[in-house]
Amino acid sequence: MKLLLIWILNALALIAVANYVPGIRVDGFSAALVAALVLGLVNTMIRPLLVLLTLPVTMLTLGLFIFVINGLLFWFVGSVLRGFIVDSFWHGVLGALLYSIFSWALSAAATQLMRKS
Repeated sequence: MKLLLIWILNALALIAVANYVPGIRVDGFSAALVAALVLGLVNTMIRPLLVLLTLPVTMLTLGLFIFVINGLLFWFVGSVLRGFIVDSFWHGVLGALLYSIFSWALSAAATQLMRKS
């Protein structure tokens, strides 16, 4: 149940990102659900491998290269899926940053609401 709620909240966060960043478009809630699922799978399976492979560069840049990895993965998912469009790498970086912030805020709010009830 909690996983389903997080998935829906991530889809809502993706729609919010599309409203704030002009280079990112989502065709509807169903496209946002699919994109949130694929982003979650990519971040679970591919991101750790990329972080490990780029560890020297990440250490040299004091961790800032993680933004590049997140932006590339966000841009990649936008290029693979229909209904979720990311125009450029820089839109991907900004979108990934905002997506992380929105998703964290929505998850934290949902956790607080579940604790109160």
